[in-house]
Amino acid sequence: MAAKLKKGDKVVVLAGKDKGQTGEITSVSPKTGKAVVDGVNMAIRHTRQSQNNQGGRLPKAMPIDLSNLALLDANGKATRVGFRMEGDKKVRFAKTTGDVI
Repeated sequence: MAAKLKKGDKVVVLAGKDKGQTGEITSVSPKTGKAVVDGVNMAIRHTRQSQNNQGGRLPKAMPIDLSNLALLDANGKATRVGFRMEGDKKVRFAKTTGDVI
């Protein structure tokens, strides 16, 4: 199945403790069906001090399920993603506005 959400997309969280927050996808794992969105689903990770970094309690973005994310359209609203053929290429488009993503 084609990927509806990709790295670099602006998304909004639909469910969970971070509902309503927006961010950009930094990585996607299609095998597990999860994505990492910057500034969303943050967790504290303890790291040991080394020569290169200070260490301590560092916030880290954790993966969130793709079903809890929706793409932001040009108006800043959550939208579903569709696919259509333009010439011989398959392109993604926003269902609400019809704009190619």
